[in-house]
Amino acid sequence: MPIIYHEQAKEFHLFNDEVSYIIGIMENGQMENLYYGKALRDREDFSHFHEETMRSQMSVCVPEPGLLSMHYTRQEYPVYGTGDYKSPALCIRQEDGSRITNFVYKDYKILKGKPSLAPLPATYVEDDGEGDTLEITLHDDKINTDMVLSYTIYKDYPVITRNTRFLHKGESSIVLEKAMSACVEFLDMDFEMVQLSGAWARERYVKSRRLEMGIQSIYGMNGTCGGAEHNPFMALKRPDAGEYNGEVYGFSFVYSGNFLIQTEVSTFDMTRVTAGIHPESFSWVLQKGESFQTPETVMVYSDQGLNKMSQTYHRLYRKRLMRGTWRDKARPILLNNWEATYFDFNEEKILNIAKKAKEAGVELFVLDDGWFGVRNDDYRGLGDWYANLEKLPEGISGLSRKIEDMGLKFGLWVELEMVNKDSDLYRQHPDWLVAAPGRFESHARHQHVLDFSRKEVVDYIYEMIAKILRESSISYIKWDMNRYMTEPYSRGAEPARQGEVMHRYILGVYDLYTRLTEEFPEILFESCASGGARFDPGMLYFAPQTWTSDDTDANERTKIQYGTSYVYPIVAMGSHVSAVPNHQVFRKTPISTRANIAYFGTFGYELDLNLLSDQEMEEVKKQVAFMKEYRELIQVDGDFFRLLSPFEGNDTAWQVVSQDKKQSVAMFYQKLNKVNASWLRLKVKGLQEDGLYQVILVDEPAKTYEAYGDELMYGGIPIDRMELNRRGGDFASLLFVIKKVN
Repeated sequence: MPIIYHEQAKEFHLFNDEVSYIIGIMENGQMENLYYGKALRDREDFSHFHEETMRSQMSVCVPEPGLLSMHYTRQEYPVYGTGDYKSPALCIRQEDGSRITNFVYKDYKILKGKPSLAPLPATYVEDDGEGDTLEITLHDDKINTDMVLSYTIYKDYPVITRNTRFLHKGESSIVLEKAMSACVEFLDMDFEMVQLSGAWARERYVKSRRLEMGIQSIYGMNGTCGGAEHNPFMALKRPDAGEYNGEVYGFSFVYSGNFLIQTEVSTFDMTRVTAGIHPESFSWVLQKGESFQTPETVMVYSDQGLNKMSQTYHRLYRKRLMRGTWRDKARPILLNNWEATYFDFNEEKILNIAKKAKEAGVELFVLDDGWFGVRNDDYRGLGDWYANLEKLPEGISGLSRKIEDMGLKFGLWVELEMVNKDSDLYRQHPDWLVAAPGRFESHARHQHVLDFSRKEVVDYIYEMIAKILRESSISYIKWDMNRYMTEPYSRGAEPARQGEVMHRYILGVYDLYTRLTEEFPEILFESCASGGARFDPGMLYFAPQTWTSDDTDANERTKIQYGTSYVYPIVAMGSHVSAVPNHQVFRKTPISTRANIAYFGTFGYELDLNLLSDQEMEEVKKQVAFMKEYRELIQVDGDFFRLLSPFEGNDTAWQVVSQDKKQSVAMFYQKLNKVNASWLRLKVKGLQEDGLYQVILVDEPAKTYEAYGDELMYGGIPIDRMELNRRGGDFASLLFVIKKVN
């Protein structure tokens, strides 16, 4: 799986069976992107992909009679002030106030495998044969600084990862004011931009629009990636591309802080994509001998539509981003007490809920907010990570062992990055807030952000929570984060380095995650941020699942989970069956539908099972048994296919198919019932065309029949409208198991 340097042509070719990426060294020593797309056979010279001609108002950057202009060239890493009038990937302020740089080619290295970016999260290889890495070093003589462009191409994925690092060797300090991770340029603008945007309780809705001249971007400037508003992902797809056809380019940013993914279309129809840390309020001082590493951008190419792009991200992130004990394991079925009790509980109530969960076959009980400090509401207690003995007389240690004596594992909710002013922690350390002196300290949910850019703060929190984990029997941690960062200022940083605070904060979060996951490797961590406000690849590196949204309504979850699946594997999606009326939208949906949608994620319950009827309790037991039977297929082995989009019509459908194509689980859901409706067929994907399959409608064994794979994919499974009526009509769903007949 080669990376080849053609010395005479001064070109690098990164390629595998699916994708090619070609880079050239231009006559001014800067790097040009010659080609990115479907795999090409290698040849000695691709210089015919370079364009150069006289244009009006062009600034030429080589001696006459050359015609090289950076404004009309597809650059690998454009810098400020070179006759290129588009947005640069880099801006460095120097001691004399200049921001003009000139990084020219110095040398290159081709490495087997993939170097770590620690302490930053990144994709990885377990064997050097899985991928190769190209490092191109460019140098600016005047400021005596190296810039290293790093590219890794995987052997078995149409994936190229990008990052950039800087090593400053000069005597005078420099300031990075903008340092993006990657840039890619296309000759045309014939794309639609696809993004995942929303708000609390409606995260990661699919949005698409045609590119036009000028700048279009998604971003996050709240300290926690894009929050619920914009996910750090963007795709460019050809207008004729769909789920299963056409060209798509995906860009996913492996980071949990402020970000920018931007497209800029010139008036000559060229499209520039840049991805990296958002330059707003960012700066980084480099003294002699210091370096700066940008986070990773993961680029995926697909010539088979959006679903192929998604499956590539799913496989890569599931196998080579997630790590540790839980990477390749199906998840335990859990019950969380939050919507069952909120803050109003004691040990007796908790044990009573856990006992009923055990009766249903649940494997893990999770105690949510309210167990610590003086925490009976959200006004107080955050930061005081010791048990409230009025609620739990024997503390977390005693409760966890009582839960385990029932035959359940025990999990715990924490919000380690936050503090209430009504807390012992704040009274002892009021200067540990992220806040600007002399300014109003904005609060959200009555809480403030601890300054994780300071090592002493991270150390303090680590010791508090590690003490709880050492003394108790805890198998799962739900790590929440319920507000964005405002007034970003650190009392622990000098004035010239205040622009570093938000990035250093994220490095502090990563440091705490690293320490806890290394000391407690058996614990399953789930990240959370007011639901899905920090669902990003950086978090998946530490916590292999994320609470997808606080909105647990089944109907709303079809959109949220559908959009999330554009990038993230379904095993990463926290998905629960909750009570009705739903606590967010007050809608009533059948318990069968709530489960059928929640199956396609981690699966669990967010209610008090004691409040269900006997009939509902029997249904819950069947749901738990079903998930135990098929979770290896759904979460570990299977490929996910999107079939019908909730953003385009009344119906939603998706499917998981095993790698060997021997079994599948498919779900069909209708939002509203139809009167005297037309016939409907659900066309599935991924089966063996000449394989004979048994199609089983779950809970209706009499509906079982046999059909060949081609019939099911091209003719479809008949959807029984009367069966949907029997299941309630509105918000009804059907679940199919498809098994190959031996």
